[in-house]
Amino acid sequence: MITQTASRLLQDHVTLELDCIDRLYLNAYQPMLQTGGGVFYFFKKHRGAQVVFPVLMAPMTADFVKRIHLFAREQGLEFKRFSKGVRKDEITRARLRDFQKDEGVFYIGVAQEKFSTFRMEKKHNAETGTAYPWLSRSSVMCNQYYFYLVDADFGPLFIKFSSYFFPYTARICLNGHEYLKRQLDQRGIAYEALDNGILSTDQPHLVQKLADGLTEKKIERVVRKWFARLPHPFAARDRQAGFRYELSILQAEFARTQVFDRPLSGRYFFEEVIRENLDLGRPSQVSLIFSRRVTKRTPGQFRTRVVTEGVTPSLNVTI
Repeated sequence: MITQTASRLLQDHVTLELDCIDRLYLNAYQPMLQTGGGVFYFFKKHRGAQVVFPVLMAPMTADFVKRIHLFAREQGLEFKRFSKGVRKDEITRARLRDFQKDEGVFYIGVAQEKFSTFRMEKKHNAETGTAYPWLSRSSVMCNQYYFYLVDADFGPLFIKFSSYFFPYTARICLNGHEYLKRQLDQRGIAYEALDNGILSTDQPHLVQKLADGLTEKKIERVVRKWFARLPHPFAARDRQAGFRYELSILQAEFARTQVFDRPLSGRYFFEEVIRENLDLGRPSQVSLIFSRRVTKRTPGQFRTRVVTEGVTPSLNVTI
C-alpha cells in the first residue's frame, strides 16, 4: 500500500486554493499629536490658546459626543451599550441580517475600554525646585463608540472612535473575504460562499486576481471615505492644518483556503501533517528551524504533543 504524503494530497485532491487577506485591524493615529509637545503646539500655536491645560480638551470631547448623538438621531440609529465580556460579533451578526441597504451604518455600539490619553502633571525643576506643568501619557477608562456599517465595496466593517480627550485614536476592522465577495457579486461571478471564505467557483484564477487586488490604496480609500461621512473629532480647519489621521496595522491575518475534493481527503491530509511533523519538538529540529544552538544546558522543555480528544486534531510544539 502506497502512503500518500501531505504534499501529494494537496497536489492531487485540492479543488480550490485561494490566498487572501483575512482580518485587518488598523490603527488611525495623529502623527503630530503623539507627544506632549505636539499637544502644546496644537493648542498654543494652531488654536492660539494663552495657556495649555486639559480643560481645553473638554469642549472638543463634548462637541464630538454631541455630534455622534446627532448623527444617530438623523440616521435613526440605536445605541447598544456593551457590557463587559459580551460577544460583540454575535450581536452584530444578528443585526446585520436585518440590514437591507447596500451601504450605511446599521447601529452604534458603546463600550467602556482603556484608552491612552494626555494628562497634566506637576513636575519640579531639579535645580530650583520650581513647579511646572507637564503633559504626559496616561491610561483611562472611557467610552468607545463603535460604528458598525456596510460598505458597497468592502461589506461589513466597523470603525471605533475614542471619545475622551486627546488624541481621539480610532480603530478600523475589515475583512478581506467580505471585500472579495462584494467584488464577485458586483461582477456577476458565480461562487459558493463559506462563512469566512470561498468554497467553490468556476473562475478560480479570476477570484485569486480579485483577492490580490486588495491594495493599501483601496484600504486607505475606504477608511477616508467613512471618516468623511461619520462624526469627526477634529474640525475641518484642524485637518487642513495637517492634523490628519494616518493608518498603521495593529493586526493582520492572512488565509489560505484549500478545498479538498471530499472530506476523507481532508482527514488524510491532517493525519499526514501530524505524522510527518512528530519530531518538530526535538532539539536538533529546533536548531534547524530557529537557528538556535541547543545544548544539554539549554533551559526549558522540548517536546511535541498530538492533541486529539475533544478538539480538532492539532500538533503542539513546546520549546
